[in-house]
Amino acid sequence: MSPRLMSINQQRQKKKPLFDCTVCHKKFTQAGNLQIHLRAHTGKNLFECDVCFKIFTLPGNLETHLRIHTKEKPFECHVCFKNFSQAGNLQAHLRIHKGERPFNCNVCDKSFTQAGNLKTHLRTHTGEKDFECTLCFKRFTQVGNLQTHLRTHYGEKIYDCTLCNQTFTQAAHLQSHIRTHTGEKPFECTECHRKFSQAISLKMHLRTHTGEKPYECTECHRKFSQRSSLKMHLRTHTD
Repeated sequence: MSPRLMSINQQRQKKKPLFDCTVCHKKFTQAGNLQIHLRAHTGKNLFECDVCFKIFTLPGNLETHLRIHTKEKPFECHVCFKNFSQAGNLQAHLRIHKGERPFNCNVCDKSFTQAGNLKTHLRTHTGEKDFECTLCFKRFTQVGNLQTHLRTHYGEKIYDCTLCNQTFTQAAHLQSHIRTHTGEKPFECTECHRKFSQAISLKMHLRTHTGEKPYECTECHRKFSQRSSLKMHLRTHTD
């Protein structure tokens, strides 16, 4: 284990939770957070959405949630005029314009605009996967990835294209699909100015400039710029 990774683990050990929920044994570092959590078990002082009946332990969380139904986005960026439903999302967005990435990983020096993104990134170093699928027991580093995964079990496709009625399990997939109708290509290569409809297509294209080959064969250690090329190559070892 690298010294930096050991430092992360040591810091986490110093911040051991002090308050234990006697019902589900979830742990908290502050008594107030435990008291709020207990409402989920007791059913007291809970706040319910009258549209979808989702329950919240804090009134502010319900207020923020209601904007999903009302589509209200009261927080506007004064630079590009993009609107947001939460003040925190606007603050994080503004860092993109300012070039600020104040949350730094002390293992690989990668930096982020939001603390939550850094926390998620750290799991790539520690190997933590806190979110488990109750159906197949596959584990994930992010709760959003687990929620998306669950749709593969239930067959849910909640994002509908209004142009052709095709449905998708993820909002990002719908957004990419809509560009096939509009012809929009918002992702531009800074080297040759070629444009792409999807961020992943730009990422793969950039490797033609950088020479990056992140996919390595474990048999002969040959490297490839695309996962599909590695898969094709692996057949030469199995055939």
